[in-house]
Amino acid sequence: MKTLAHIPALWTDISELFVALGDAHRQRILLSFEKGERLTILQIVEASQLSRTAVTHHLKVLERGGALQSEKIGREVYFWVNKAWMQAALQNVLGYIKDEI
Repeated sequence: MKTLAHIPALWTDISELFVALGDAHRQRILLSFEKGERLTILQIVEASQLSRTAVTHHLKVLERGGALQSEKIGREVYFWVNKAWMQAALQNVLGYIKDEI
């Protein structure tokens, strides 16, 4: 057994993704995006049963976890699913499970 003094940065990022995906409201927000779609906070709030404040909180958690990316254009902030990052993170976990790492 090897001893680790620190969790590798890659795994810290992965843990944030699992935190982001570990809530049903955040899962619903992610699943509300169509392929390649960019949505504003208002559009997400309209499709949700949550308040704007709650949606904003969940969007921050999803973005911190790497599941979403955002860009401010004028007064609007657009969000989209960061599938490439999530896929890479989950592949790293699968590689560990398969003992490829």
